[in-house]
Amino acid sequence: MELLRSHLSRVRIPEPTNRIYKNECCVSFDTPKSDGGLYVDLSSFLAFGKEYVAWNYEKTGNPVYLHIQQRIKPVPEDRPFKKPTLLAIGVEGGFDNQEPEYEEIYHIVILPDYIALSFPSVELPEKVRLSVDAVLLFEGAERKEQLASWTSEKKKTSDYAMNLEQINNGVIIPPSGWKCSKCEKTDNLWLNLTDGVILCGRKNWDGSGGNNHAMEHYLEKNYPLAVKLGTLSADLEKADVFSYPEDDSVDDPLLAQHLAFFGIDFSSLQKTEMTTAEKELDQNMNFDWNRIQESGQELEPLFGPGYTGLVNLGNSCYMASTMQVVFSTGSFIERYYKEQNLKSAFILAPADPTLDLNMQLTKLGHGLLSGKYSLPTPEKQEGVPPRMFKTIISASHPEFSSMRQQDALEFFLHLLDQVEQSHVGKPELDPSRSFKFFIEERLQCPSGKVAYNKRADYILSLNIPLSEATNKEQLEASNKLKSEKSVAEKQSITHEVVRPRVPLVACLKCFSEPEEVHDFYSTALNEKTTAIKTAGFTTFPDYLVLHMRKFVLEEGWVPKKLDVYIDVPDIIDITHMRSKGIQSGEELLPEKASSVDENKATHIVPNEDIVSQLAIMGFNYLHCQKAAINTSNIGVEEAMNWLLAHMDDPDIDDTIHYGPRDTGIIIDEASVETLISFGFEEVVARKALKASGGNIEKATDWIFSHPEATSSTMDTDATTSSNTQTLDGRVPDGNGRYKLLALISHIGPSTHCGHYVAHVRKEGRWVIFNDSKVGASADPPIDMGYLYFFERFDS
Repeated sequence: MELLRSHLSRVRIPEPTNRIYKNECCVSFDTPKSDGGLYVDLSSFLAFGKEYVAWNYEKTGNPVYLHIQQRIKPVPEDRPFKKPTLLAIGVEGGFDNQEPEYEEIYHIVILPDYIALSFPSVELPEKVRLSVDAVLLFEGAERKEQLASWTSEKKKTSDYAMNLEQINNGVIIPPSGWKCSKCEKTDNLWLNLTDGVILCGRKNWDGSGGNNHAMEHYLEKNYPLAVKLGTLSADLEKADVFSYPEDDSVDDPLLAQHLAFFGIDFSSLQKTEMTTAEKELDQNMNFDWNRIQESGQELEPLFGPGYTGLVNLGNSCYMASTMQVVFSTGSFIERYYKEQNLKSAFILAPADPTLDLNMQLTKLGHGLLSGKYSLPTPEKQEGVPPRMFKTIISASHPEFSSMRQQDALEFFLHLLDQVEQSHVGKPELDPSRSFKFFIEERLQCPSGKVAYNKRADYILSLNIPLSEATNKEQLEASNKLKSEKSVAEKQSITHEVVRPRVPLVACLKCFSEPEEVHDFYSTALNEKTTAIKTAGFTTFPDYLVLHMRKFVLEEGWVPKKLDVYIDVPDIIDITHMRSKGIQSGEELLPEKASSVDENKATHIVPNEDIVSQLAIMGFNYLHCQKAAINTSNIGVEEAMNWLLAHMDDPDIDDTIHYGPRDTGIIIDEASVETLISFGFEEVVARKALKASGGNIEKATDWIFSHPEATSSTMDTDATTSSNTQTLDGRVPDGNGRYKLLALISHIGPSTHCGHYVAHVRKEGRWVIFNDSKVGASADPPIDMGYLYFFERFDS
């Protein structure tokens, strides 16, 4: 006790603003349930497992800790199953996972000799008692920043409810006998609260639901609110009101008044259908993973190093599937597991290791690859919860910070961007380089002269040419059979779905084929014209990621997911897709127009039709202009794809500068002078600013990652095809032969809902990673991938 009193100056009483960790170790996935429990530093309020607390003592000198251990309470055999009443996990009224109950045991421990004192105890100094009481009372930072539980969000009050226009057209809604006014549907019916028209709801991704008539009515009339008739009852709070412009279920405080306008006495109505939230609850209760993923195959659970699952934090399958694939690549395994242990990452980390990306990636890598958290258990596969990693990787991205489902592609690109930024000045350590490659675009105008543009990318996004399907006869026969069946027969007869089968080689061919670029300003002709664009690789990455553009826009700008199979071979060879660079006899387009009229010699002007159509979808007008410019005004779909991939660019809100076509931006001379003052050569500074859109910070990063960029090398822009490191940003290059390593598949109508699952080839067999479940794959859905990951091989 005297020793404890001598350390009281190192004990703090937490303030409400302090972040307290008491549920998970900062450098591992140890918890109070782990052997040895968890040690909470009573000065920094960081938590450490038994193997790691000594590191913290060595680094900080903080000697006093609260030791928390959790032990399982005996569970009665007749414990009843609680039916959930709330769409939630881990909260009262939510799903009961039949988790065991624990009792907590506390001690005060003094390092380095691990002297333990019981808690609670009146003999302890008051400051220690107050500190521990506050730690135990406060909600843990793990739960505050990234809840382990999740709930469906509370409906917000609609912006359209209070001033809703209602048309007095004499419509009176009867208490029963409702039917869609455009088809025979008698369920899933929605009453438009402006004109009283009853129409069926949206068609679901699996073919169920309505026929989209309510949505079509909104697109035609722009009447914003509709209520699902089958959810009306005396309790109006349970009614399902949907706002089309807000694209969400909403609260209508004046719903009783809006219903009375059409003669509806809701007090006598009985609820007959589920609300949107209840449907989601029902789907979660009956979610049959095996049926959806591998046709009911019984999967053999796998355990050990490299076979650790990731706990779903609430709609986090996009992150889980992505990280399982990423940590199956040699570059990430080497960087964050083999070459860096937990202690070295902790020593390099700042005072709070939970805020250090390097530390949390190392923690995640060791958690997934060490096998420490993947031991055979009779009950289930536990997996590790990536809460701290999710907090740090999403800190600069509000969408990934939310509990909503996200696009796995967007998350993958965001991850690589954050990893690349964390390695500025030391590119040789950057594992994201193994995915990076350069594409060279060749533009030829009618004058015969050409221009070459080069861009870096991490993924190759491919269109899916349905016209190249190899099973056209089957498709025609299936469509004919459908057209001959009545509505009732279609609903009663189930048969195997026939989908188009498109070879991957046809998708790759689409990328390489020449395409027209309209409104291309030719500096040779001094006018806008149509140019022919072709593209090819200047470098081949270690890992080639192919993105299948399954999400397209139908007529009326309605998003649609292509129901298609992609025939993907085990091995692909894209050697023929390497760009040949400037050829002998080719004449480059002049950097500036020969005309005196300099105003004509401008960069591409955004096509107003493309911009306005994107803006109508709700995108920022400036962002829409940039999307049109950066896709050379090819079309709305291309512009939207660019926009979705670049919404988080640091310069996305910068003003557009229309400069000569060779720069694409007017370089600020002050920025040039600033870089020169840093000690960089002028020609290098201009090159860096040009490559970085005029942004000084990005230009500085560019110079550090291009050590070969000196005045003596600025005059040449040759393309290399050697099998060694190239001058293109020091990214890897090699042959064009690849073997399929992994795929991420998606179930659902859009990238922002549904479910993501990863399949990875490990030790000669396919393995399925479905959140915390890891098993030997019996039938990997290789033809249903959304993202494909190929690894280069030399044999």
